Amino acid sequence: MSPPKGFQFAIDRGGTFTDVFARCPNGKIRVMKLLSVDPQNYDDAPREAIRRILQEETGNALDEDGKVNTSLIESIRMGTTVATNALLERKGAKMALVINKGFKDLLYIGNQARPHIFQLDIKRPSVLYTEVVEVDCRVIPALEDRCQMKKSWPSVTGTTGEKILIVKEVDEEEVRRDLKALKEKGIDSIAVVLAHSYTYHDHEVRIGKIAKGLGFSQVSLSHAVTSMVRMVPRGFTASADAYLTPHIRDYVRGFASGFTNHLANTNVLFMQSDGGLTPMNLFNGSRAILSGPAGGVVGYAMTSYQKETGLPVIGFDMGGTSTDVSRYAGALEHVHEATTAGVTIQAPQLDINTVAAGGGSMLLFRSGLLVAGPESAGAQPGPACYRKGGPLALTDANLLLGRLLPEYFPKIFGPSENEPLDREATVTAFKKMTENINSFLRQDGGKEMTMEEVAMGFINVANEAMCRPIRALTTARGHDASQHALACFGGAGGQHACAVARRLGASLVLVHKYAGILSAYGMALAQAVQEEQQASAAPYCRDQFPHLDSQLSLLAAVARDKLRAQGFSNSQIVTEPYLHLRYAGTDCALMVSPVPGDSPTACLHGDFYTAFVNRYKNEFGFTLSDRDVIVDDIRVRAVAVSQVPEEVAPPSGKGIKPVPEKTTKVYFEGGYQDTAIYQLEKLRPEQQIFGPAIIMDSLSTILIEPDCRADITKYGDIRITVGTGQPKRVTTDLDSIQLSIFSHRFMSIAEQMGRVLQRTSISVNIKERLDFSCALFGPDGGLVSNAPHIPVHLGAMQETVQYQMKVRGDSLKPGDVLLANHPKAGGSHLPDFTVITPVFHKSASRPIFFVASRGHHADIGGLTPGSMPPHSVSLAQEGAAFKSMLLVDGGRFNEGPLVEQLMNPGKEPGCSGTRNLADNLSDLKAQVAANQRGIQLVGELIDQYGLDVVQAYMAHIQKNAELAVRDMLKEIANNALAKTGSTVLKATEYMDNGTPIVLTVTLDKDNGSAICDFTGTGVEVWGNLNAPRAITLSALIYCLRCMVGHDVPLNQGCLNPVKVIVPPGSILDPSEGAAVVGGNVLTSQRIVDVLLKAFQVCAASQGCMNNLTLGEQSWGYYETVAGGSGAGPGWHGAGGVHTHMTNTRITDLEIVERRYPMLVTRFSLRDGSGGRGKWRGGDGVTRELVFRRTVQLSVLTERRAFQPYGMNGGEPGARGLNLLQRADGRLINLGGKASIEAYPGDKYIMNSPGGGGYGRPSEAVDQGDATRSNYSEFLERGSVYEYRSAQESV
Repeated sequence: MSPPKGFQFAIDRGGTFTDVFARCPNGKIRVMKLLSVDPQNYDDAPREAIRRILQEETGNALDEDGKVNTSLIESIRMGTTVATNALLERKGAKMALVINKGFKDLLYIGNQARPHIFQLDIKRPSVLYTEVVEVDCRVIPALEDRCQMKKSWPSVTGTTGEKILIVKEVDEEEVRRDLKALKEKGIDSIAVVLAHSYTYHDHEVRIGKIAKGLGFSQVSLSHAVTSMVRMVPRGFTASADAYLTPHIRDYVRGFASGFTNHLANTNVLFMQSDGGLTPMNLFNGSRAILSGPAGGVVGYAMTSYQKETGLPVIGFDMGGTSTDVSRYAGALEHVHEATTAGVTIQAPQLDINTVAAGGGSMLLFRSGLLVAGPESAGAQPGPACYRKGGPLALTDANLLLGRLLPEYFPKIFGPSENEPLDREATVTAFKKMTENINSFLRQDGGKEMTMEEVAMGFINVANEAMCRPIRALTTARGHDASQHALACFGGAGGQHACAVARRLGASLVLVHKYAGILSAYGMALAQAVQEEQQASAAPYCRDQFPHLDSQLSLLAAVARDKLRAQGFSNSQIVTEPYLHLRYAGTDCALMVSPVPGDSPTACLHGDFYTAFVNRYKNEFGFTLSDRDVIVDDIRVRAVAVSQVPEEVAPPSGKGIKPVPEKTTKVYFEGGYQDTAIYQLEKLRPEQQIFGPAIIMDSLSTILIEPDCRADITKYGDIRITVGTGQPKRVTTDLDSIQLSIFSHRFMSIAEQMGRVLQRTSISVNIKERLDFSCALFGPDGGLVSNAPHIPVHLGAMQETVQYQMKVRGDSLKPGDVLLANHPKAGGSHLPDFTVITPVFHKSASRPIFFVASRGHHADIGGLTPGSMPPHSVSLAQEGAAFKSMLLVDGGRFNEGPLVEQLMNPGKEPGCSGTRNLADNLSDLKAQVAANQRGIQLVGELIDQYGLDVVQAYMAHIQKNAELAVRDMLKEIANNALAKTGSTVLKATEYMDNGTPIVLTVTLDKDNGSAICDFTGTGVEVWGNLNAPRAITLSALIYCLRCMVGHDVPLNQGCLNPVKVIVPPGSILDPSEGAAVVGGNVLTSQRIVDVLLKAFQVCAASQGCMNNLTLGEQSWGYYETVAGGSGAGPGWHGAGGVHTHMTNTRITDLEIVERRYPMLVTRFSLRDGSGGRGKWRGGDGVTRELVFRRTVQLSVLTERRAFQPYGMNGGEPGARGLNLLQRADGRLINLGGKASIEAYPGDKYIMNSPGGGGYGRPSEAVDQGDATRSNYSEFLERGSVYEYRSAQESV
């Protein structure tokens, strides 16, 4: 390839540093690293870097106007974190949201789930808009065969082929008036988000025209930004576009202004989130979020896979403030929806998982546990060694152990940014930390630790914490983490790569010679991309092939034209067709490219069906061959293939022994070792370096651990072969470091069990709503770890396992699997089936541990479809009950007796047996498979450490949780004594039916224990509000975890310091045949109310889940609705959010209206419903549904009579109210619990309760004054995070 005509620059402007890779016309390569922000010396880092390189290479970088001379430059490619930072810091353009009437708060409420289950101070990211305009216009899907409303609304056909009814037209004059008012307030950017605009564009287009006419400079129409179904994520995406695009445009304009002619005829491309480049003038907000890290993924993908290794590659990018992990196996892995800084973006983006805080992870010691992160020291103040008074962080641990060498580090620290790293500050801080740890160890007669052992311990804990999400990323898709190579880059990655690879079982680490600036190098290798996409609703079948082919061809032509307009020739452009497919009746869509071939399921563009079925089977373990496949979206990705110059291999150094610069002492497991230091630039291809060694380059430090070998490759990169290392002998004695590591390992086992369950189950509840949890138990049946943390499952499974041990005694044998769901056997409500597998070892006669999985089955018989009857009065009416059934007997699946029992409820008057036997059977088999995976993983742990050690650490972990709870109870007891003069706390709360829940807590301040006595609580009730005993325990663990305020292992140990007394025959421990389905969803919330009231933690939240069930014999719909959360000392309550024992997401409005015969006419905050106080309670919501045919409507709610209490002088929140407005205007109060027939045109109006206020209203505090900690947590993102958030939203 001919040499470049001018200079070619590839630049990554990161949060801390700007990295530059430049190719000069003479073929020379230049690299540079600058601080991204350095106002004393320059105003734009990328432009300054270009100027410096041009100056040094040509001697004259500027034109006669003092601007950078554009004529010397052939191309600039750039990735930037400008968009992400604006989103994080909320520094985008001032913008307004234009949305349908009734939905002004829709994006504030979002999916109604709270981000952190155990935070009582619910922190939700602020919305991006400052003003909202509601437009009174509306369209709905026709659903002709299901709608019984007599209306003559005009109909049109949308772009997806669906028939749409226009309920209300746009009043253009009114819109013009409202937009004019916005303009007068100084707003210049708007996002227009209307329901169903993915298929019907007209209303958005008309509003957009009016806005353009009024002179708005940025108008983001949601259908044009992303035409995918689901109003909330599409609305977020359009808002992000309107918020960020003007900000990006200003940045680009500022960058270009320092060049001749503003870079007019220069090829300037920006990196997008999907790993493709786009011209400077087309770079927009919604596609810019991952602009920076995307370059790194392209960089390692293009340089490692099939070049250095045939293995798939895990990208490990560890910087100062975050660690990003991704995977590459021949194609870039994209996701089509992901959340960043609380904003969900619907656009193709690389699946980059931010999993930890990088070098800035703060190091803490809590109740005997070493913790690294998630809080980060950030770039300001940075770790202790940065000379800005920062906390102890991971970078300090590496510095203390000699793995970072200050003399090779840039001198950019201290107030004047000209001093080296401060090792003394690190040593001082570690001395203090070691003293704290040793004084704790001395109490238990443990072995004291040296400062180095402490630092090494923190590094081990941090490495294990980073491995957990990597395992999740690989096992989620059915891959084995150990069968990957680790491509390591970023400033801090080289110090951890060998250790992380070893923990994952991977034997190969690849470090590119430009690893320190791989994102910039990736920009130089990337290709220009143009994406075109549109929504669809067509089935994938032969009749539709001509339509699908023509749409794909049309999108491909549009994409080609756009790339040709950028100067690419036809021969350079390759188009890739994709269809976003899902099985009918499921929500799990996969974006697939076709497999070649002319099978009966192939259209002209290839066989999408076979590609979909193969991938579905690989990810989920089965296929649904009898179901139709639906096309959700049609997409084309056009790539302009640019040529990359061949690299020149430097001369080989074979046979020449590399010469170290010097030798230094570095600490590894077991002590200091002499470690040689080499400079990468002096090493030659085919030379070998044996660990321990450090390879330095100007951009990063690479640690070659003992038992590892580094080979320099043909082009000067580093290939490290990782040895097994000398495993540290772990004994049964308690070791704080191993405690943290085992804690992660046990959690990881429960998480990986969950992945298998999700992949192999078949029902929507388990596969898509993720309503399940998996757990590991010790030999005594005590809980060791469970995941995810669904509050209502927390302590309950342990009761189930211990019940089986009591009933079955020594009769259990290898190959047995048990099934239970009965309230007297530790069940919460009948649809939650628990499958328990005892595990035996060699010749032991008793189980050495147990694994279990609990999943919510969609139907198990009973009075109503869904097995959640609002009016059950006995357990028999709620479905099939199992106390202790041998599901698998010595390896044989007992299908006969199981089916018989599942059909049993049909014998009850008015009841049916299970309505979905096939799903029950396949989900139970999936639960058995998940347990098998757990057994296999614990088996691997036992092989590694020995049974005695694994069991010892099961006990140590429980002891540690107990310690954390005891510490907290001592503190609460002392506070109570100081405040009230007594360590006895009392509280009573009344259910709406008048039943009291009474609690007396007696605290022991010396040994940190408590007695929680519910004596005085009302007797069991007629109806289903009775709560099985397991629910009280779950509520108690939930409250203890909230009060502890930081991560503790949630296991049996949490309850050891607490004695719980629940009177038999009461609503909290009802008789054997009592109905309990409402106890799980409502009474559980009220138990939390009484616990938090007794401990005086915060005001009451809504105390309800607002359950709504509606449907007919053939279909059903169920939702729970958010309300207000209670305020507390130092925080306001949040509005429109789920609290305490639930966190279920709400179904998106567009999905509801497409699938069910009803329309949502309002979903907004209920202003003023939060209690007043020094700190205000959160507002409830108003939700209105209009039914389009006759349905049975059932509501099951609380707090319709008694208001959620305020605390310390705060006022109570507003009580809820359920109304039904008949089509003729008659308004009826339904009360808290009702079942009623609703007719076409009837409207259900649900007003949910607000949260209570805290402190006297006369001292009211402004929203902005809430207390916040000094250090932020790193910002998690990516598919692993999305999965966990979804799991915690049940």
